[in-house]
Amino acid sequence: MEVGLTLKGCLVLVMGRRYKSIARGLAVGTLLTSYMLVLYCLSTPAVKQKFRVALSCSNQRLVHSSTHTSQNRTGPSGECEPKVDIMFMKTHKTASSTLLNILFRFGDKHRLEFAFPDGRNDFFYPSPFLCSQVKNYQPGACFNILCNHMRFNEYEVAKLLPADAAYITILRDPAELFESSFHYFRWAIPLTWGIRGETKLTEFLRDPRSYYSPESYNSFYLKNLLFFDFGLDNNLEPEHPLVERGIQSLTNRFNLVLMAEYFEESLILLKDTLCWTMEDLLFFKLNARKHSSVSRLTPELRAKALEWNGADWRLYQHFNTTFWAKVEVYGRTRMEQEVRELRKKNAEMAAICIEGGVAVDARMIWNRDLVPWQPVGESSILGYNLRKNIDPKYRELCRKMLTPEIQYMSELGVNLWLTQLWGWVKDTIS
Repeated sequence: MEVGLTLKGCLVLVMGRRYKSIARGLAVGTLLTSYMLVLYCLSTPAVKQKFRVALSCSNQRLVHSSTHTSQNRTGPSGECEPKVDIMFMKTHKTASSTLLNILFRFGDKHRLEFAFPDGRNDFFYPSPFLCSQVKNYQPGACFNILCNHMRFNEYEVAKLLPADAAYITILRDPAELFESSFHYFRWAIPLTWGIRGETKLTEFLRDPRSYYSPESYNSFYLKNLLFFDFGLDNNLEPEHPLVERGIQSLTNRFNLVLMAEYFEESLILLKDTLCWTMEDLLFFKLNARKHSSVSRLTPELRAKALEWNGADWRLYQHFNTTFWAKVEVYGRTRMEQEVRELRKKNAEMAAICIEGGVAVDARMIWNRDLVPWQPVGESSILGYNLRKNIDPKYRELCRKMLTPEIQYMSELGVNLWLTQLWGWVKDTIS
């Protein structure tokens, strides 16, 4: 009995030291970040920016010769006219990083104007989006693509883009999203630190309200994260009238809502909506987790996760229905053919670009510029090795397809000093 108490006391002491260490690291990181922010503000002169006119704000047009003509947009000669003005609402843990890479490459290729954050890779999430958060923003500035993480604010977003910009986003099954978010962000959510049990996720879902408080720091990662990302109240009960009102508002605003579980079908609908080519859609799956870090959801746990994330579940069900209605209009047989073609082209690119043809643990990536961002305390996000002997005509495309978000943004000219500072703090306390 005395030995048991001693062991228990040791365990409490060890865990207490661990939490104190984490707390000290976070405190140091916060103070250092604040200090650097003050220095940055004091040292940065007020410079009047000179803007390059975005493609959509001039008389130039980007035209693809295509046998497929969009039902909504055709040029004077009847060719398909690609859409270049795009708002992509990047939701968390929904395969959105893979889609972001597609948008980066398209905008990069056609020299489009991105509305980027300044100093970090998101628009000061979880604060609601404001135009003032955009690098080089001035009233009247015109941009083509807005695509980084934000908490959606329709009124502010509309100030940045042409009126006919395409609004797109992506959703994921809320139970799977909850599992991914719980794992990825758990060290950033103090509510989860004291959860006991062999599997924290299972223990949390057994009685969520015992571990959840709406006012707690970063609590939004634990409940209806999709609703929160869209700027809605993530603590609403699913039958609350404001849930349906929010869903209808998003239905009226977004031209296309993609589904992570049907990613290739989603890209084919995207191609049709934006009048792009199949080559514009080529992708490798980015920010995937290694299987050992994924918690398997039993039917019971899945039901509990969906109940806990009831507003997100209603949102997902609604747009899943509209998604398959669009597939029916597009044509099931035609969709199957297009998906097969996309998969074939992606497989060909994987053979050309990726050493070994598959994703690997981040610690096995040779080029540090291709290592994806990792969560606090572990290395669970997979990446790729670029093949050494690539045909020169494919080398640049391969490299860009494999480049993670942070590195690609730096390449596009974004100063990510705050993100890089936090990365240093994160890796130091891990």
